Amino acid sequence: MRKILILMMASAIPLCSFSQKLTGLESKIIASVEKNNDEAISFLEKVVNINSGTLNARGVKEVGTVFQEAFEELEFTTRWIDMPEEMNRAGHLFAKTSGKKGKKILLIGHLDTVFEENSPFQKFEKINDSIAHAPGGNDMKGGNVIILYALKALYEQNLLGNAQIIVAFTGDEESTGKPLELSRKDLIEAAKRSDIALGYETSTGFNYATVARRGASGWEVEVQGKRAHSSGVFSERTGAGAIFEMSRILNSFYTEVRGEEFLTFNPGILLGGTFVDYNPLKSTAEVFGKSNVVAQTAYVKGGLRFISEEQKANAREKMKQIVADNLPNTSATISFTDSYPAMQPTEGNMKLLAALNEVSQDLGQGEVLGYDPGKRGAADTSFVADYVDCLDGLGTMGSGAHTPEETVNLKTIEALTKRSAILIYRLINQ
Repeated sequence: MRKILILMMASAIPLCSFSQKLTGLESKIIASVEKNNDEAISFLEKVVNINSGTLNARGVKEVGTVFQEAFEELEFTTRWIDMPEEMNRAGHLFAKTSGKKGKKILLIGHLDTVFEENSPFQKFEKINDSIAHAPGGNDMKGGNVIILYALKALYEQNLLGNAQIIVAFTGDEESTGKPLELSRKDLIEAAKRSDIALGYETSTGFNYATVARRGASGWEVEVQGKRAHSSGVFSERTGAGAIFEMSRILNSFYTEVRGEEFLTFNPGILLGGTFVDYNPLKSTAEVFGKSNVVAQTAYVKGGLRFISEEQKANAREKMKQIVADNLPNTSATISFTDSYPAMQPTEGNMKLLAALNEVSQDLGQGEVLGYDPGKRGAADTSFVADYVDCLDGLGTMGSGAHTPEETVNLKTIEALTKRSAILIYRLINQ
């Protein structure tokens, strides 16, 4: 798969549909981006300083309102789509123009971050004139700002009047609401009305874009053993206990399932003892046990990444077989939860990469290559990849995403916004 992907990326560049340097009108678009860049960075600081952890529905909607008002200033028609209360998710912001010219474009971002209200990392803080610490500034409020200010540059040149653009900012990308059929319904419907989707997740490097992403799903294993005095462990009457059985399962996953290209799986939380109580809404747990008591219960929750549905299905089957082969006096069950499908490298995605590369070359920004999907996480573009050609990773640059050290590179925002503005302009005029 990796060799095929590299060959497809290499062959993508000659497929570009643009063969021009910047026109006079495009130079005016660039001037608008430059004029608005300080404002864009101030806007980023404003939305970063509003906590919008996925479970903070009020904060997610507050950030959405700030963007909603900004899009309305560009004469986009906007709507907030609420999710059912029991889903515990804020909802999504959609904005659109209703023209009839050129390619129909879907621009994808998300309003939520991994930093909840109880996180100590809450504020935008400049380290110097190039770098700022910013919770969610890189992943991915900066990408949202690039979308907004690329469109603003086009608007200021009166270039959006007949365009067909949908902006979709989801409110639960970091932890998707369930069922997916409901939480991603509006995004998928928007894709079905579009020709191309551009995703603004964090950039993997100034000269890379994402043509393929691995899918993601969850898995849980629960083990039951026989509670007894530890002196009886391994005996015919007591057996191995829940923790030894869980250890066997995880070790077998590592030795027997691991190794296939692009396939990874990670146990993110592990509990074991006499009693365990896991709270999935807060990702917290309580455990009770003693060293002289054989563990009665063990629980693990993890994630699975894959490049195709076939790879996912094969991995799940191997995991099921391992879980079914229990140590004495133990039992185990495994369950799976779908989250993100895979975004496979298609010819259409490669053509979009070629188009972006042409724009970058015309701007004097250098060649843009496809990024290794084995190094990327899942994202909302994966949900629409079966319906439209996709390109992702067009957002801000930075480091430390999902950690208290997350930064955003302020110096690259202007250049990346220029790249997007020209790409969108050319697409809506095809």
